[in-house]
Amino acid sequence: MADRDLTLRVDLASDLPVYRQIVSALRALLVAGDLRAGSLLPSVRELALDLGVHHNTVAEAYRILAEEGWLDLRRRRGALVLDRHQPRPEPEAREGFRRRLGELVAEARSRGLQNRTLVAELRKLAEGLNGGGT
Repeated sequence: MADRDLTLRVDLASDLPVYRQIVSALRALLVAGDLRAGSLLPSVRELALDLGVHHNTVAEAYRILAEEGWLDLRRRRGALVLDRHQPRPEPEAREGFRRRLGELVAEARSRGLQNRTLVAELRKLAEGLNGGGT
C-alpha cells in the first residue's frame, strides 16, 4: 500500500514541464529523507489523478527517478523507494550547479525579489544542509 501522506503540488501554468516539477518535488523529499527506503509511492494513475495530469506525465517522472537509482518500478506493485547511496559527483556537477543557481537567482531578481530576500533564503537552505552531509 502506498504512503498516503505524500503531498505534491504542480503549477500547470509554469514554463517548467510538469514531469520535471514532479521529479524535483520527489527528489527533494528523497534527499531530505522524508521518503525512506521501502516506502511505496502512489501508483502512476493515482498520482496523476491527484495532480490532475496525464498518467504518462507521472510515469515519465517515475522513470527518471528510477534511472537515477531512487526507485524500483514494477508492474502491479508500483514505485518502491530504494536505499540509494550517494554517487560520486561528476566533474561538471559543480559548474552545472553554479550555472543553474545563477539562472534561478536571475529569474527571482527579474520577478522583483530583492537581494536581501535571496540572501536570507539561501542562508536558510545552507543551514539546512549542515546536517545533510558534505
